[in-house]
Amino acid sequence: MGDVLAGFHTVWEFDTDSVLIRFERGIRTPKLLQALGERRVPYEALTAVELAPGKRGTVVLRAVPRPGADPLMEAADGQLKEGCDPYRLVLPAERETLAEYYAEEMRGTLGPSAATPAESHLVAAPAAPLTFKAYDGKASFDGKAVTFRWFWTGASTAKWKAGDQRFTVDELHGVEWRSPEIFNGHLRLLPRDAAPGGGADGGPGAADQDPAAVVFGMGYGLVHESLPFAAAVLEAVRAAGPALPSGPGKQPVAAVPAPAPARRDPADIADRIRHLGDLHTAGLLTDDEFSAKKAELLAEL
Repeated sequence: MGDVLAGFHTVWEFDTDSVLIRFERGIRTPKLLQALGERRVPYEALTAVELAPGKRGTVVLRAVPRPGADPLMEAADGQLKEGCDPYRLVLPAERETLAEYYAEEMRGTLGPSAATPAESHLVAAPAAPLTFKAYDGKASFDGKAVTFRWFWTGASTAKWKAGDQRFTVDELHGVEWRSPEIFNGHLRLLPRDAAPGGGADGGPGAADQDPAAVVFGMGYGLVHESLPFAAAVLEAVRAAGPALPSGPGKQPVAAVPAPAPARRDPADIADRIRHLGDLHTAGLLTDDEFSAKKAELLAEL
């Protein structure tokens, strides 16, 4: 197509096989869209194109992504507010005719596969490395592994007993993101060998007790930080593919050694040991658990 359609806070640039969606920076642009910056969406990643009246003299052009085509929308799972939808272009009502022209042009690019779920991600997730602060810990993703480092002020006893966590993408089969704007917001990693739903009995499991999850809260795990993180992890997990079979007759796969961890701040180690001491005094850690965790922390100095 080779044309540009500019709306409020968003510009769509049309190419022969894709549309480049650029989000403007500004105080009225949702933070999620600012964080995304721009996204190139192949037409094969779309299932439909809609045009409908908007609010206060506007029209809304919306591309509908195919299920499974976009890791961001897959992770969001319908939880995004309307204004944060990266597939919406809001225009003045007087541009409706022009918007309808582009809508028809885009519809003309959709093939027979548009009605079926995508077999793989077709839209790129935000690139690693990514980090964000949850209520009970800091989450980091370097493209190959997710690390949870617990905060002594927020993490549960169960998480402190388990210690800081590191999950390589080939150990995971999915990601569960629950918006910080709803009750019980969290990011949970779904290990391949875990019970369904995260609980030992197959139930959902409480995120504040699950070492494979970080919980959100007021000012923690914000949408524009945690959702791109979840999408990047999900994209990497899907790219890693299914777990290789094991058992008689199968060739073992050599483990890739984890990089040596960076030396920790002594003040951070001291705070953690003090917190462990408080848990031990309160009877929440046994003598052996306290000694073992203290030794682990001291070994990181």
